[in-house]
Amino acid sequence: MSYQNLQLHSAAKKSILLILFLVFFSGFSQDKKEKPKFKVIAFYTAKNDQAHISFVHEANKWFPKEAEKNHFVYDSTDNWNNLNAKFLANYQVVLFLDTRPETQEQREAFQKYMENGGGFIGFHFSAFALNNSSYPQNWDWYHNTFLGSGEYGSNTWRPTSAVLRVENQHPVTKKLPKTFTSAPNEWYRWSNDLTKNPDIKILLAIDESSFPLGTGPKQHEIWHSGYYPVVWTNKNYKMLYVNMGHNDIDYEGGTNKTLSYTFENKTQSQLLLNTLLWMGSSKKK
Repeated sequence: MSYQNLQLHSAAKKSILLILFLVFFSGFSQDKKEKPKFKVIAFYTAKNDQAHISFVHEANKWFPKEAEKNHFVYDSTDNWNNLNAKFLANYQVVLFLDTRPETQEQREAFQKYMENGGGFIGFHFSAFALNNSSYPQNWDWYHNTFLGSGEYGSNTWRPTSAVLRVENQHPVTKKLPKTFTSAPNEWYRWSNDLTKNPDIKILLAIDESSFPLGTGPKQHEIWHSGYYPVVWTNKNYKMLYVNMGHNDIDYEGGTNKTLSYTFENKTQSQLLLNTLLWMGSSKKK
């Protein structure tokens, strides 16, 4: 082989090696870039109350989009039997989009998950408890110790927006304005006074400028005064309860059409994204 051919052969080998290196490095970089930061699992029922069903369907569209943009995994299931230690070990954050676990085994698995440093966001009806109803207050740790709220007391009606006020600074309230207008919601009052619980840190409450809140028709469904926390955390756990999660529905017109969407509110949605990123990046206990 001539000297010139040897040079060409050597150059060709170098080119092939360079291409292989670039392909390998590109694939390695892509794998590294796309590796999810953390995994989220949402539990839901979506069987009762069209407003709650609408919210669940909306959530299961919004969260996957945010997961793709922010490089985390979002899964959802309506099989509450998945609420067990083996299944939960795959996830850093658990969401209850509506309702709550009902069996003793599910409840024990969730409590152990939280006590071992798991993350949790509960929405709206996930905190509901009322004796002599389909969801009695029969889980003391969850309603009184963990959430701190106790039993459901009352609610506003119809679903209306409220001016929400940031009460305490926290990673989840980062860059939120001091006050902002929420998406329409059915607002809950609770039997326990959260301001007297040293474990509870209230992050958002209804601002006085919201009153009167609700339109009725029943007078007790319209709030004229009072202090109403709507987002809070228990300082002993990596958790957040969010009162929002009830879309407005055309019940009166009989169409059951969704009239408002929870995740269309950008400030409110930023709070939720902040929460997921905070929970997903912090280590378990």
